[in-house]
Amino acid sequence: MAGSEPVTSPDQHKPGHRKAGRIGAVLSALALLAMICGNHEGRVEDIWLVGLAALLLIIVIGDAVLRRNGLRS
Repeated sequence: MAGSEPVTSPDQHKPGHRKAGRIGAVLSALALLAMICGNHEGRVEDIWLVGLAALLLIIVIGDAVLRRNGLRS
């Protein structure tokens, strides 16, 4: 039986919740930006927080663009 059908994991049979993933990424980015208002003195933390939030938003926007153009299923 394994010769005629590809072996896959159960996660590959059902799609994930894309909208929930996008909302989670945006909320995480907002939480990272909210952490800027903290009790730290250095600017290195601010750079990391803004950079990670921007990376999350770039990934979400890139995914939406690729899906709209049909380059990703």
